[in-house]
Amino acid sequence: MTGRRTRRGGDHVAVIAVTFVLLAVATPTGHDVPNEVLVQAFVKPDGNQVNMVVRLPLILLANVDLPKRGPGYLALRHMEPALQAAVQATGAQIALYEGEDRLRLASSGARISLPSSKTFAIYEEAVADIAGPMVNPTANIFWNQGFFDAHLRYPINSDQSEFAINVGLAPGLGDSLRTSVRFVTQDGSTRPYELVGQVGLIHLDPRWHQAAWTFVGSGLTHILNGIDHLLFLVCLIVPFRRFRGLLLVVTSFTIAHSITLIAAAYGLAPTGEWFPPLVEALIAASIVYMALENVVAANLKRRWVITFAFGLVHGFGFAFALQETLQFAGSHLVVSLLAFNVGVELGQILVLALCVPALVILFRYAVAEYVGTLIISVLVGHTAWHWMIDRGAALSIVEWPNPVSIFPPILISGLILTALIGGLLWYVTRHFSFSRLLPSTDTVPVAGSSHVNRGVNR
Repeated sequence: MTGRRTRRGGDHVAVIAVTFVLLAVATPTGHDVPNEVLVQAFVKPDGNQVNMVVRLPLILLANVDLPKRGPGYLALRHMEPALQAAVQATGAQIALYEGEDRLRLASSGARISLPSSKTFAIYEEAVADIAGPMVNPTANIFWNQGFFDAHLRYPINSDQSEFAINVGLAPGLGDSLRTSVRFVTQDGSTRPYELVGQVGLIHLDPRWHQAAWTFVGSGLTHILNGIDHLLFLVCLIVPFRRFRGLLLVVTSFTIAHSITLIAAAYGLAPTGEWFPPLVEALIAASIVYMALENVVAANLKRRWVITFAFGLVHGFGFAFALQETLQFAGSHLVVSLLAFNVGVELGQILVLALCVPALVILFRYAVAEYVGTLIISVLVGHTAWHWMIDRGAALSIVEWPNPVSIFPPILISGLILTALIGGLLWYVTRHFSFSRLLPSTDTVPVAGSSHVNRGVNR
């Protein structure tokens, strides 16, 4: 009973602290309150220690008893004990790791900076500013408008070790908290990370296997959370009853979306504001088309062709989801892209493994085959139709560029290469027998047809 009361009391304290921070963010002052709270940090290994230089907006120290004077100005002459408490709280909530071991804080320096301070653009400037003269004690800095700057030093075994960071500041802020972490590598270059909310452990200089594992998970999560991609797959597989018949179709889709995904990652795709809504509208249109084809008459032996074309569009959709994640690739861009594709394919295989047997059972015991195909396709197509209309409306408010800028020479070269690959696939399917991989006839029965069981692999 005592342990339960203690835990509940701790929960109440945590809730009060988070609420206090949120109220501090929302409190009106003489300055505009930002829509997001930005934390800035540098991490730099140096010999037998790693340095973390961090800047926190003072609103994140709402639960630290900062001494005040007058209407709420900081009493800078009496700030030292509060600064040390803030250092300890920061070290506890921002964890640094060397390999698997969490590092322990050895020494630190801290100060309060003016709201106008711009010294965190470069690592050396930030370090020098914290070590330099303090702000004039008579300066009027309101308690939630300045910055808390700290230089934290941690002993390490080697500056060649693997380092990771886990930012656990103010979880109650959710996605309103953004953390800019810049890892200064041994060659002096800076590797930036932009973190939104609580993202867990981040490897600052990931090895290839760490990057690969991260992106396999990212690809798997994206395909399973992407309802439009899932509905496209459902429409794709409704006419089939065996995995063998889906092999060529799924392979075509995989090759196509891999081409545009990799091209976008290397900057070979348009970058205007018009492009993402266009791709999203085309993805919805691809679902509508596939649903209509299922209802009318699906040419299963040639379905891989249209799937290849739509796969190019879906690849750009995958690329949009990948943009924010690419920062975690480190120096392993190619490995990360391949791993993301692997994750997507694992998700597709999982969907196929669940849907194909479910469709077989559904059409055998619950509903006639042509009726089931009709119902599923109409429901999916109806949903996608509304998406297409809504996303198409977004295209009317974007500014369209000059057509010449939409198709730069390098993009045209990519389109030509894609067309050559598609032509090669077409040639292979025309001159080699894939009869064992394809349905026995060209069409799926239309609703009301007397031949309801033809054209279907059982």
